[in-house]
Formats: sequence, structure tokens, C-alpha cells
Amino acid sequence: MPSSIRRIEYFYTNIKDQPGEAYRLLTRLETLGTTLLAFSAMPTGINTTQFALFVDDARQFERMARQAGIILDGPYLALLVQGDVHLAELAEIHRRLFEGAVNVYASVGLADDENKYGYVIYIRPEEFERAARLLEV
Repeated sequence: MPSSIRRIEYFYTNIKDQPGEAYRLLTRLETLGTTLLAFSAMPTGINTTQFALFVDDARQFERMARQAGIILDGPYLALLVQGDVHLAELAEIHRRLFEGAVNVYASVGLADDENKYGYVIYIRPEEFERAARLLEV
């Protein structure tokens, strides 16, 4: 199956870097009925962890988060690539971006036991629309 590429929106939120905080955040999001397409967490300072939360419906997510008292930064745009694991396809995506002079400033991917993968590509806001055109998204 060829890869699918789509635009997704994401938000950042910061939590304390201590045991149980990720559990509390994820539990609150689940209680709200949030569907995450992806998330990541990275330390951003002493005692702070930043979550990137990739969602299907940004407006609905913002309303739910506000009701739950979750402070968000965003939305921002990224690209989500999903499909079967074929490095040639991922290389082709990067070739097209390279030839269009678009810089990928971050990315993260994960494959499962059935050779399916998800790959998030972060593009700077000023280059995002050009990247989307190059990849016909």
C-alpha cells in the first residue's frame, strides 16, 4: 500500500517533570474523549516536560482542553505519513522536499510488527505550504 500523507495540527503543553504527571495528563485527555494521532514528550528545562499532542480535530480539542484547564500552545501544522514500511517511499518524500528547498527541522517515526508505520514531519511555518504543494497534500 502506498503511503498516505496529510496535514495534521498539534499543540504543545507543559507539565512538571516528576513521576505521575504524564499519567495525569493522559488520563485527563482520555476522560475528555480525546483522540490523539500521535504524541511525544521531551524535557525542556529543569523540572519541565513538553508534550506535543497531534489531534484530528483541533477546534474541538482546544475547547475540551480549555474546559479541563489544560494550557495549550498552538495549533501548529505538521505532516503525517502513514503506510507500509518502505524506506524508498520515505526517501522519496525527503528527496522531493530537498529538491524544493524545504528543510525538515524534525521528524519522528514508528513501525509496528505488521510493517505499518507512522511518520511525523515538522516543517517550519514559513515553509509549510510549499512543502504541502511539493508533496501534493
